[in-house]
Amino acid sequence: MPAGILFARVWGDVSDREDSTRLEQQGVEYLTALGPLVSALAEAQSSALSGVSTPPASLTAAVAGVAAVDDRVGADLRTQERWNGLKQRIDQLPKATGGAAAVFQAHVEVTDLAMALYEAVRNNSELVRDPDNDVSHLQQAVAVDLPTAVVQMSRMADLSQLVAKANATQQAQLGPQFGAAVLAVNTSVNSLTDNLQAAVDDTNSPTLSGNLVSGLDAFRRGVELLTRGANPNGAPSAATIATAQTRLQVSLGNLSGITMREMSRLLDDRLDSLGYRTLEALAAAAAVVLLAAAAIVMPLTGRRRAGASPPSSRVPGEDTRDMTVRPAGADYDGSVPAYAEATPTRRERSGALR
Repeated sequence: MPAGILFARVWGDVSDREDSTRLEQQGVEYLTALGPLVSALAEAQSSALSGVSTPPASLTAAVAGVAAVDDRVGADLRTQERWNGLKQRIDQLPKATGGAAAVFQAHVEVTDLAMALYEAVRNNSELVRDPDNDVSHLQQAVAVDLPTAVVQMSRMADLSQLVAKANATQQAQLGPQFGAAVLAVNTSVNSLTDNLQAAVDDTNSPTLSGNLVSGLDAFRRGVELLTRGANPNGAPSAATIATAQTRLQVSLGNLSGITMREMSRLLDDRLDSLGYRTLEALAAAAAVVLLAAAAIVMPLTGRRRAGASPPSSRVPGEDTRDMTVRPAGADYDGSVPAYAEATPTRRERSGALR
């Protein structure tokens, strides 16, 4: 019974970990689809402020990608309602009117909803509670720091140009937003660097370090170029911003892809390890059952042997009438004691008298 209780606990723990890891894998799949969506929303925002109302092709493809993933795993992650609301707001973006500031605000609201979807995926997939340090830092980097950096860089670049073209009243309204975006970019990029470094320090993956270093360096160079183009202390450079955004699109996709692949590999390794633990638990349970069966069967077998009657010394088929009758008073070996030797003499005397 103690062995059975121990097996039940081990089995339950392993099963829970397997279920949790599979749910996290679904979360990684969803986050992988959300990355292109955030980048496409940033591109759509810049296009709309430039006077192009038609959504870019990248946004259409990204929406289709998220919709497909949500159909597969949205019920398990409880994201379907939130995604449907976000999709409706994305579809309404081309209809935004009221000037550049109003169009910008409409896109800000949509990207805020996208960030809320990121948070829902993290929480409902249990990635936010992952017990391993490397996976925990990676999910923080790819689901919080990276999309926040993308959103805030897009706002910083677009606000810099809006502020440069605005009148005094509009500058008083847009200026604080631009300053907040610049601060948010620096904070998110620093947090991204710290989390990726912490993941490298606490991982057993042989590929994580080399892959992330190159991807992070390219991303940081793109951010620095974008910050110079936005020029928080002066007039922005549209050409520099455009060049920086192009570089950032490439480095962002590369860095996001590296992080997602490493997370998937770590979760796959964990499932393999849990599979081995399952086999070990089953083998231990089988050994306990065999030992328990042996402990029950062996005493019963010994008891039957002890209670069996000894075998007879008579030859099979031997007639009992042919067996010699031992004289009365004879010893067990058949010899007659001395006191019985006088009996024949008395019989002879009695016959003579007669």
